[in-house]
Amino acid sequence: MASGDIFRENLKKGTELGLLAKSFMEKGQLVPDDVTIAMIKERLGRPDCARGAILDGFPRTVEQARSLDAMLAAEGRRVDNVLYIKVSNEELLRRLSGRWTCRQCQAVYHEQSNPSKEAGRCDTCGGELFQRPDDTVETARNRLEVYFRETVPLIEYYRGRDVLAELDGEQGIESVRSDILRALREGQ
Repeated sequence: MASGDIFRENLKKGTELGLLAKSFMEKGQLVPDDVTIAMIKERLGRPDCARGAILDGFPRTVEQARSLDAMLAAEGRRVDNVLYIKVSNEELLRRLSGRWTCRQCQAVYHEQSNPSKEAGRCDTCGGELFQRPDDTVETARNRLEVYFRETVPLIEYYRGRDVLAELDGEQGIESVRSDILRALREGQ
């Protein structure tokens, strides 16, 4: 489950946590970790997560990882596997800046690796494709700077807990998929 999806669900449903997060977002502030952790905790408490879950986009900082560990430990659970899919800066910039999204159905395309059949049109619904502001080269560069400053320390954090699997993300999709499945099986 993607942390962004959890946020969007809470915002859309107008939950107490969603409204609290919205109050920070409307001021241009980051949503505090305790609010984010509470959303993650609520989502992980649902029946479909009884046997575990895969988190995407969370934690992003060592402090968030510590909070997640504490929350899980209080429930007798723990992080079993952390996948670090390594990709060079150049490849990340190429991938991020070539992404286009359908305005209607939110289908995602890429200029090089998954282009639409008709330029600017969604193959699924015919909707207009657009590039989100966070998918430009400039924004992608800024995101990478933040990533290296705040998220890379997580690699050492989880390596120290012996739950980190490093995967080559520059392989083909099927090879990466195969490596992910193998790492998940071996890490259990």
